[in-house]
Amino acid sequence: MKELARLLEEMTRLGVIQNYAIFGAVAQMRYTEAVVTMDADVLVEVKDGDNLAILAPIYEFCKKKGYYPEGEAIRVGAWPVQFIPTFDDLTADAIHAADQADLHGVGIRVVTADYLAIIALKAGRPKDMARILALLDSESVSVEDLEKLARKYNLSEPWIRFKGRFIDER
Repeated sequence: MKELARLLEEMTRLGVIQNYAIFGAVAQMRYTEAVVTMDADVLVEVKDGDNLAILAPIYEFCKKKGYYPEGEAIRVGAWPVQFIPTFDDLTADAIHAADQADLHGVGIRVVTADYLAIIALKAGRPKDMARILALLDSESVSVEDLEKLARKYNLSEPWIRFKGRFIDER
């Protein structure tokens, strides 16, 4: 994780990316018990560009540093890392609201628990529903805060379904 943190800070300093934040399962570990994951997901804010080439500067920079693609990820030390550009207002706001955190002994930007949960709600996969429940169980987020964010990002319908299935039944 230290190697990834150094790489992300260098890419930010040199303008390869404008901003970043860890999200997904690695970010979840900041708030809940450890979870199994095979990779690290990094939300990145990049300069506007052609959709097909938007990640090219990241891949080129990483290659110059000796980090090479493995499938849809780039291996950075022990971690396959997926760089995911912000793709809507939710992910753009999540990256700007991210906290500087200590994760595995390394200072790194991490998406906050409430945004992590709402991104998971939008993704809607079973593992995402489990992530939301784990964040609620750890008291890292509240039902009220998630309701507000769900309204803000037009996710009220998925929130109502989630709440009816997993919260109201408790």
